Amino acid sequence: MNPEENTNNTSPAPAQRREPNGANGAPNSNEGARKPQSRNGGGRPQGGGRGRAGNNGGNGRSGGGRSGSGAGQAGSGANGGRSVSRGQAIRAQKQSLMDAQRIVSQYADAGARAGNNGGGAPEKRRANQLDFDAEPQLRIIGLGGMDGGGSKNTILVEYKDDAVIMDCGNDLGVDLPGINYGIADMTYLDSIKHKLRAYVITHGHLDHIGGLPHIVPRYPAPIYGSKFTIGRVEEIFNNFGLPMPDGFELKTVTMNEDTHERLKVGPFFVELVRITHSIPGSTCIVLDTPVGRLINTGDFRFDPNPLDHERSDYERLKQLGDEGVLALLSESTTVERMGRTPSESTIEQSFVDLIEHAPGRIFVGLFSTNMNRVQMIVNAAVHNGRKVAMDGRSMVSTLEMAVRHGFMKIPKGTFVPIANVPNMKDQDVVVVCTGSQGEPSSALQRMSSGDHKYIKLKAQDTVVLSSTPIPESGNDSLIGMMVDGLTRKGVHVFEHRNHELDGVGPLHVSGHASQDEYIEMIQMTKPKFFIPIYGAYRVKQRHIDLAVGQGIPRLHCINAENGQVIAMTADKMELNGEVPHGTVLVDQTGAVVNSVVVKDRVVLAEEGLVAIVLTVDKRTGNLLTSPDIISRGFIYMREQEEIMNGLRNELRRAVQQRFKRVDLDRFKAELKDHVTHYLFEQTQRSPIVIPVVNVISGGGGKGEVKATTAVGGRTKTGEELAKEQEKRFQEMRARLLTQDARTD
Repeated sequence: MNPEENTNNTSPAPAQRREPNGANGAPNSNEGARKPQSRNGGGRPQGGGRGRAGNNGGNGRSGGGRSGSGAGQAGSGANGGRSVSRGQAIRAQKQSLMDAQRIVSQYADAGARAGNNGGGAPEKRRANQLDFDAEPQLRIIGLGGMDGGGSKNTILVEYKDDAVIMDCGNDLGVDLPGINYGIADMTYLDSIKHKLRAYVITHGHLDHIGGLPHIVPRYPAPIYGSKFTIGRVEEIFNNFGLPMPDGFELKTVTMNEDTHERLKVGPFFVELVRITHSIPGSTCIVLDTPVGRLINTGDFRFDPNPLDHERSDYERLKQLGDEGVLALLSESTTVERMGRTPSESTIEQSFVDLIEHAPGRIFVGLFSTNMNRVQMIVNAAVHNGRKVAMDGRSMVSTLEMAVRHGFMKIPKGTFVPIANVPNMKDQDVVVVCTGSQGEPSSALQRMSSGDHKYIKLKAQDTVVLSSTPIPESGNDSLIGMMVDGLTRKGVHVFEHRNHELDGVGPLHVSGHASQDEYIEMIQMTKPKFFIPIYGAYRVKQRHIDLAVGQGIPRLHCINAENGQVIAMTADKMELNGEVPHGTVLVDQTGAVVNSVVVKDRVVLAEEGLVAIVLTVDKRTGNLLTSPDIISRGFIYMREQEEIMNGLRNELRRAVQQRFKRVDLDRFKAELKDHVTHYLFEQTQRSPIVIPVVNVISGGGGKGEVKATTAVGGRTKTGEELAKEQEKRFQEMRARLLTQDARTD
């Protein structure tokens, strides 16, 4: 007996393959004319524009969903389906794959981007060439962070045979099935690995350090940062889900931002300058290069009265500006916000008042790294005689590190385990937890849904969301659903965006500057050239407008995109080509996921899967059992018996007409095309089709199955072997049919 034959190739079959009745179909040259897939729009349109046969139907990822279900999806049924050509069906399946590719390509790695240009080398954007024969060139390349706030911020600075990387973050805003985050594709480093001297980090948020555990082991170099930042780096390496390569040793260098310490790294000198943000230890990077001085602001605001009393080092920034700054690389996240960002101290009294007057337990949701705000809440809780419980793995881990390094001042006996909260009086406890953005599986989200191990929310509890939705993240809907769940439980919910409506003081201030502070940074540093970073393209363009308003010539400003090379001399700055760049996708375990896998997941989510299992006698070419059809996420089979019976008849006809005429691989390819055609004709949908063909070897006599096994000294009869094979097949079929509790 031949081994079981399987295929899971989800690519569309070549056009020249014939379906079982011998018809041919050719791809439509206009198959790319269909409107791009909308990720938040409604379902597939009705009427003449419906479906992919006309190549003009939108395909919504969420929102309205598909029109109809069950029988409604199936159209006219097996006996009255639309007349659809095989070519239309194959084009529809190709369009499904193209739609999925369009979604995944937003996060394509460097190899996929190269392939999108026809399989050759990546397309290079060329600019006027600088005369670098006269002067050495400094190259600044944004490998991430040049296309949106909080998006894998990673900037490479290269000079001759030396290079440093400023920040190395991840992108938590990736919305793809089974994907946790993305990191910058560092393919370009393969060619300059020998040049890399250091990673220099502005601060400890994940969008600036989250890529380090993936990238540093492949491209090793010491990591430089402030005391708190290095503590965060060591924390994420210790908590990383995958083992480090053999022989890898994490090397860190803690710098003192208060003493203006300058360290030599190759031909560069590195200095950190204290700046205020929403996490302790935030700094600007001052990188003195042979060509001139660069300043990377990192994420910042100018808080005149920070809770930790660590004000931005205005004096040093002004001094650097007086000495001369070649280029300012300034973050641009909230350039569109007018005025100044309020001080963190302005919300302190709001928490004191809420904790004092709340009738029951208080739960405060905030960002896990905002230790200054945790300190504020602890102070307010102690002032009102309440204990504090912390919940959320990332928050507890960061708190432990902050206490260990002396960044937090916690009175003895203040903290209690989260497991003790149900046994405490309501007026005696404050719970500080993660989940202010409505993140799935966060502590507050689990409390909202009733899935928390220890906490069951009840009426008279108070929940405070001390944050606003992260720009460009789409978290508004997640927060809204969580607040709905809290409100249904009778919980009092206070959000910063509704604080005036609720009659309470402000509950959150941003960690990012507003326009007046961005202008002030430019005025203090007085750069010759200006490069906006860490923001969406439109926001960076507004930042350039601010710089021009401060007297910097527009020709001295560049709005670069990821991968573009900014080439500089002491007197010139221009774009000069492009390097490989993109996004590497990572799942919950920390493992890298190939984009081909993600594309299949997107198609499965949109169209579903149909597996066809056939058992065929090799000698006669006849089916030994009725065709098995397994559907997942496609149609509800019990309501579509007419379509399923019609499909079984088509499969029987295909086996009779084609199995003996072509080789097995060709037969499976034709079978896949034929099933795709039939299902699209009946339902106007194109699921992934996986044909499985079990071939039973025949021979030895009429109607017998070839005996190939001997037991107990005698050879099994053909009848015994056939029964045994049938039993094994039925067991396999049962496993397939029962692997999911649903019967769809």
